[in-house]
Amino acid sequence: MSYDKSSFGIIALAAYKPDWTLFAAQLRSIQNQTHANFECLISADGGFHEIRDFVSRELGGDERFRVVGFDDRLGFYGNFERAVQQVPERAVWVALSDQDDSWYPSKLELMIPYLAGASLVAGQARVVRLPDNEVVSSSTGRKSVALDALLAQNQVTGSLCLFRRELLDLALPFPRLNTISQVHDHWLAVCAKSTGGVTVLENVVQDYVQHGGNVLGEVGGRKSLFGSFKHLRQLAGKYQGSFGPLAMLKTAHELSFGWRKVMADALRTRVKVAAPGFDEGIAPFESGHTWTATIRALVLALRRGDVALSCFLEFVAGAPFEMFLKGRRR
Repeated sequence: MSYDKSSFGIIALAAYKPDWTLFAAQLRSIQNQTHANFECLISADGGFHEIRDFVSRELGGDERFRVVGFDDRLGFYGNFERAVQQVPERAVWVALSDQDDSWYPSKLELMIPYLAGASLVAGQARVVRLPDNEVVSSSTGRKSVALDALLAQNQVTGSLCLFRRELLDLALPFPRLNTISQVHDHWLAVCAKSTGGVTVLENVVQDYVQHGGNVLGEVGGRKSLFGSFKHLRQLAGKYQGSFGPLAMLKTAHELSFGWRKVMADALRTRVKVAAPGFDEGIAPFESGHTWTATIRALVLALRRGDVALSCFLEFVAGAPFEMFLKGRRR
């Protein structure tokens, strides 16, 4: 397989009620890529006709850009899944795009060749905050980590990654768990790490635009203990339909152990030819895990700086319900 300037790929962009100014800037940054052999597939999670007409006007009828729409709204996780389900077999690579960032012109040209040595390659972003384009961070600081650490805390932002087309044969359909932790890029990253590997570049390849409409922010302020409790209570109300202690415990579990277990169990079932370290990587989080393996993986990852303290504490908060579930299975 050739990953060079002649290789054809798909850019999968998930759109939902976009800020039209930011959306236009992102579309033009894609249109102006120095690697021009692509089709941009835009999945409209509602508002199909409006988005289709806008894209046509802004880009002068550029035939590389195609908008598909659906009657039912699935949210960003399901919308990205629908987008990549449309990727044709002839595509060599797939890139993911948000609707409100800005790619640097050589992003694709720079990153595509790295797919010769890995299933997925990810770059860095400069984080800017609207309305003044204030630079919040010069780089997102992502890095390559072992599979267990990657399962514990994601190091791959979807809008910063490209992957081989055949990764979708493993990744689709996306696994499901009704929690905010359920994200497409985390799943694709562990799929890639389990098979052909992940390469994380130090190169900054785009601006990540931070604004009030972000589903998941890239950089945010630290929450106080009370703030974290309040946030957990809000999530319990949203995902469990209750603000009670049991609902909060279950929410804390699904934010940590629950989502990782769903991914690890899916990998155990689906992966046929695994990369070195696969069994050791998923063992701390799959169903039937031992606490020795789990605690060791989390503590070592914390010491190495491969997971943040906030992520480690999420697992601490999720542990009581995980203990309860393990006790029931005995």
